[in-house]
Amino acid sequence: MAKVCKRMKAAKEKIEKGRLYGLKEGIQLALDTATAKFDESIEMHVRLGVDPRHADQQVRSTVVIPHGTGITKRVLVLAMGEKVKEAEEAGADYVGGEDLVAKISGGWLDFDAVIATPDMMKSVGRLGKFLGPRGLMPSAKTGTVTFDISDAVKEIKAGRVEFRVDKFGIIHNGVGKKSFSSDQLYDNIRTLYQAIVKARPASVKGTYVKSFSVASSMGPGIKIDPAGAQKEIAGD
Repeated sequence: MAKVCKRMKAAKEKIEKGRLYGLKEGIQLALDTATAKFDESIEMHVRLGVDPRHADQQVRSTVVIPHGTGITKRVLVLAMGEKVKEAEEAGADYVGGEDLVAKISGGWLDFDAVIATPDMMKSVGRLGKFLGPRGLMPSAKTGTVTFDISDAVKEIKAGRVEFRVDKFGIIHNGVGKKSFSSDQLYDNIRTLYQAIVKARPASVKGTYVKSFSVASSMGPGIKIDPAGAQKEIAGD
């Protein structure tokens, strides 16, 4: 434990207390402080000026980030008939119907994303208590309830990420690995940030992005200037 604390202390010493960094500078600092002995994830955390208790202030959508997250997702498809073959050909890891519904009901959760055809949703609805808490429940809003199975599978495999605000009004997402270049991370963060801004609910008044930070999974958070980041991104 002392070793970990010493590593974190050294990482924190590289960050100027109270300073808001520019986005590109913050990304490089996140890489510089990713000193664990494995390929850490790089994350972004955005606190929004929304009240998630209100349905009209929920922020949830998906976006394909240019360089993926560095994690290969195991995709499960719940479908029937010809859509089973379509899912298999698109590269889904698990494909089935009622058999997989029963397996999930028994506690099996060895997958990272779930896509379902609309005609399977009556059965999928029973899985809410298993999939919902893990953020895996298929939704038309996120493009995971669809008959366009091939496109959905390929997009998730290529780097489509879902973002959603938590009960504290914060969006947390992985945007790559420390093995990525700073330019790749910038491209991913820019794309996700733009999608979050675009998803602003019409009912939200005042400041939308309250705070913004980047960090490695085992490193300290680096605070980014939200207004500066918006200008930086808009200028590219």
